Amino acid sequence: MVAKIVSFLDSHPADGGSVYFDEVANALLDQGELVSPSELHGALCGLLGGGFDGDDAALLAQLEGTINATLHGPLADLVFTLRADAVASTTEGDLDFTLLLPDDDLELAQRIAAMAIWCRGFLSGYAQARVTTDAAAEAVAGDSAEALRDFAAIAQAASDDEDSDENEREGHYLELLEYLRVAAMNVLLDARSGSAA
Repeated sequence: MVAKIVSFLDSHPADGGSVYFDEVANALLDQGELVSPSELHGALCGLLGGGFDGDDAALLAQLEGTINATLHGPLADLVFTLRADAVASTTEGDLDFTLLLPDDDLELAQRIAAMAIWCRGFLSGYAQARVTTDAAAEAVAGDSAEALRDFAAIAQAASDDEDSDENEREGHYLELLEYLRVAAMNVLLDARSGSAA
C-alpha cells in the first residue's frame, strides 16, 4: 500500500524547513536532554495532527509531557519555530512539510532508526492531543486513520532488509520518507479542517 502511494508523489523539497536536525540536537544536549530531535519533532507534529492548538506555554507543557523532557530557552524557541513551520506548510499552500531527520551523510541504518523514532513520537503526540482535547472517543478521519496505522508499522521497522542492495535500500528509505511527509501533512490538514468545523 505504502509503495503504491509513494510512486505517484513528487519529491520533497531539498532545502527543508528553517530549523536543522543538528541545531535541535545541540540544543537538547546543551540542556542535558537525551531525546532524539526526530522524536521531539514527531511528537510536536503529532500534537498538532491530533488537534492541539493551545498557546506556546501550553504547547511546551504538552510536548514536555509527551517526550519526558524539559524545554526552555533556545530549545523552546526552536520548538516554536518548528511549530510555525509545520502550520505554515498546511496553510500557505506550499505543502513543503519536512520531517526533522539526520542528513543524508549519516549511515542509512541510523536514518531508518531516526525515521522509526519520528513515527513513534508522532503517535505519542497524536494520542496525547486526542486525550487533552477530549477527542479520544471521536472517530479519526479515514485518511488519518490509515496514515496512523502506517506510522505504527514504520515505527516498528527499526531495521531494514539487510539482504537488499544498498541503492535499493536507499530507494525504499526515500519512498517511505516521501510517504511520511505527505501522510503527516494530510493528518495536519485533517486536524485543521476538524477544528474549523
